[in-house]
Amino acid sequence: MIIGLIMVPALALALGAWYMFAVPGGSHRGPLPAATAVERDLAERLGKHVTAIASSPHNVQHYEALEDVAQYIEHTLQQLGYVIDRQVFSVDGNTVRNIEATREPGTITPATSTLVIGAHYDSYADAPGANDNATGTAAVLELARLLRDWRPRYTRLRLVLFVNEEPPYFRTRDMGSWRYAKRLSERAEHVRGMISLETLGAFSDRPGSQSYPVPLNLIFPSTANFVAFVGLPGGRRFLHEVIRAFRGHTAFPSIGGVAPDFLPGIGWSDHWAFYQFGIPAIMVTDTALYRYSHYHRPSDTPDKVDYDKLARITKGLEQVVREVSP
Repeated sequence: MIIGLIMVPALALALGAWYMFAVPGGSHRGPLPAATAVERDLAERLGKHVTAIASSPHNVQHYEALEDVAQYIEHTLQQLGYVIDRQVFSVDGNTVRNIEATREPGTITPATSTLVIGAHYDSYADAPGANDNATGTAAVLELARLLRDWRPRYTRLRLVLFVNEEPPYFRTRDMGSWRYAKRLSERAEHVRGMISLETLGAFSDRPGSQSYPVPLNLIFPSTANFVAFVGLPGGRRFLHEVIRAFRGHTAFPSIGGVAPDFLPGIGWSDHWAFYQFGIPAIMVTDTALYRYSHYHRPSDTPDKVDYDKLARITKGLEQVVREVSP
């Protein structure tokens, strides 16, 4: 009887941990391979984007700079041959916008589904926002370049740059991604998944450089050399598709799992907004404040970003898109 009382909770905990944190494939181990010529070129391009976007704070409180960044994003996408769709709305007396570029499938049928890849382009308060989140924005822009001549057969690809992810709009209906997800829901567009690229440029090989909210510190490594794939409940199947594809093509350490929103950090990006509308959504991140001391500070400048590793991740995400979008 006593053994049963002990075993049942232990089994429940084990099953819960398996459900949340068992993911397909194996993380890369050992030294990273040397960068390819393509990755070196990609790192240089990413650095130019981050410098252009994050040379100064840019948000509603720094409205002129926010507008400059929006125009830079639009110009970059237009130069790549995309037609821009702007989702314009007003907050606190200011006009702001989400920016979308779309790759339509070769065949549109009632079964056509949508894959959304997005990142927020605003920064926090007086932070220039190089890592948070010019890195994510730059990755979306480079994915647009890498995929501009590719056309999936059945899946629509929407590349979106969101405004107003940061406070005071964070997790409100004035968050750009909330407005965008609501629009997709109102259209009854079938979205098979959303990937939020969030804070992707800080890495370290020093033991003890990574922290976590409890109890994740008991499960995952303490060296901040990996990229994390994070899902909210309901996104497990989609997360497994994405991390399987990433690990199958990319020599870079990775962890992943799904967890409830009450764990700090799990829902701290634009994937949260899609989750509110029942859309499977995940975040790809370096874990932000859990390893990056410049998070939300004026010191979050372009010189802090590891562009070589950002390039490796971006190239890996290109392969993810190609594999999960038939």
